Amino acid sequence: MRVADVTFNTAQHLAALREATSAGASVVVFPELGLSGYSCGDLFAQSILLSSVKQALLDIAAATVRSPTVAVIGLPWAVDDRLFNCAALIGDGRVLGLVPKTFLPNTGEFYEQRWFTSASELAREFVNLAGISIPFSTAVVFEDDRSCACLGIEICEDLWAISPPSGDLCLAGANLILNLSASNELIGKAPYRRDLVKQQSARCLTGYVYASAGPGESSTDVVYSGHGIIAENGIIIKESTRFQFGTQCIMADIDIARLRHERLTNSSFASVPQSRSIRRVAIKLGESKRRPSSPLGHLRPTPAWPFVPSDPQRRSETCQEIFAIQSAGLAKRLKHTGSQRVVIGVSGGLDSTLALLVTAHAFDLLGLDRTGILAPTMPGFGTTPRTQGNAEQLVRELGATFRTIPIGPAVTQHFQDIGHDPSSHDVTCENSQARERTQILMDLANEVGGFVVGTGDLSEAALGWCTFNGDHMSMYHVNIGVPKTLVRYLIDWCAETDFFSVTAAVLHDIAATPISPELLPAGADGKILQETESVVGPYELHDFFLYHIIRHGSRPGKVLFLAEMAFNQLYDRAVILKWLRVFVRRFFSQQFKRSALPDGPKVGTIALSPRGDWRMPSDAVATVWLAEIDAIENLPLSSSAKFTNHV
Repeated sequence: MRVADVTFNTAQHLAALREATSAGASVVVFPELGLSGYSCGDLFAQSILLSSVKQALLDIAAATVRSPTVAVIGLPWAVDDRLFNCAALIGDGRVLGLVPKTFLPNTGEFYEQRWFTSASELAREFVNLAGISIPFSTAVVFEDDRSCACLGIEICEDLWAISPPSGDLCLAGANLILNLSASNELIGKAPYRRDLVKQQSARCLTGYVYASAGPGESSTDVVYSGHGIIAENGIIIKESTRFQFGTQCIMADIDIARLRHERLTNSSFASVPQSRSIRRVAIKLGESKRRPSSPLGHLRPTPAWPFVPSDPQRRSETCQEIFAIQSAGLAKRLKHTGSQRVVIGVSGGLDSTLALLVTAHAFDLLGLDRTGILAPTMPGFGTTPRTQGNAEQLVRELGATFRTIPIGPAVTQHFQDIGHDPSSHDVTCENSQARERTQILMDLANEVGGFVVGTGDLSEAALGWCTFNGDHMSMYHVNIGVPKTLVRYLIDWCAETDFFSVTAAVLHDIAATPISPELLPAGADGKILQETESVVGPYELHDFFLYHIIRHGSRPGKVLFLAEMAFNQLYDRAVILKWLRVFVRRFFSQQFKRSALPDGPKVGTIALSPRGDWRMPSDAVATVWLAEIDAIENLPLSSSAKFTNHV
């Protein structure tokens, strides 16, 4: 842009708007006072400048006829012999509303009160523009019924105020705040600005779009960088490269449905009263189409493993934090009970390995002797030499007390007692082994004066992939908040720390072992034949479903839409729908097991404890969820794609 060159600036706005619309944008935000320039100074009082920007606004608005895009443009606006620093929302060929700035900085390098009047001194709520009465207020939100997007606007310093206008706007339903800004650059100001945007988006549970003036502004005494930020609920999704001459456009997708679900489940948000009346103005956002040739593509990262940070450093920090929470939780239970002995069944599998590592660390925290950890293996009909050997070596290396207690004879006797055919490898065969192991653990705990540490994880609880009153039960469930996709990373993280360096090879081998309950006989070569994921489905898919359905309230169609992007090189639509159906059916039918879960530490944003995060009746049915999956399966692929995008 050029300072005070309205003709040039209008052309730049139109070009940028065409670029954004062509790329598929629904909402476009320009910088503060962009039509005139923020640094016009006393030129703001020139009538020719003011009349020029008014006409420029009408010209740009006219360019949005039959466009799916709305835009917010900054300009000075004179009303009742007062000048206001305004943001104009335009769309469908007209000006939809004007929002004046409330907080005018007048310290340091800023002199806005020399030229502008605060919105707090408004004497009217509407202005006439080209014969049409339009809203002129800070207390207005712009609603689109189709997309459920609700837009609120504030300008630069409004965000820096003690009580930003966006707070009231969000309480009135705004889920996307648009901020037109002209924030100059100083040492340390950029990260401070970034934190403000991020924190306000988190505090208001909203999407926040921030567009600041660029280097085209006058550099008489200050320099502007063109800082653009798009955030959602405390996470910065996209950020511009600062100090770039020429127009640059950053784009991102905001998940309105996710924000609405967050607000529905946040009692603090719902309990805050609205401090003022907010006007609502209906707008229409069209269904924008992204060109296949657009390099922007899908503008929202959709990780296939949402519980596992992709950045190695952040993943390591996450593992450290989870491990600390698990260990502290168990240590507190040990202190409370006065126990110096615990019993934990080890199988050489992922979950029992993590639970044993956590238990060892909890004992260290309290200065207890690790020999107080009684860790028996209980080989059954499907136990393999690999898992049995790994379990024994791990227990001995950690300095815990090891025992081997075969369960085959006891289970065989039990089959005789109940008249069960031992050659029938059915659910009775499998569950009998699980319950026999639990009986042994409970009785050992009585014998040594301790308690049983459970091993099952969050993913198993979601699917009900455990035997009721078998491995489902313990006195303290240390892994219950950890999803399966993260368990393997936690074990590898333990292997890579100095504390467990002596057992690193064993831990890495356990992490590489196929997931199996080992309840059915192994193959002739001694290898595992009963692999869990071939029966119940890939845990990476189930954890993806768990995250989006439970954490964000996403319906099946949307979950499919996201999963196809996250797993587009791995699973096709038919496979995703197959396991999505399994997840939904099992999640509902297995609630009775979660209703009787033992205590265990919550470590992340999803927990299924009946005493905490998840209150669900065991008799709830999944009819409407399964019906939507049926509807998608019965649609042609082209129609199905449109359906999943819409929902």
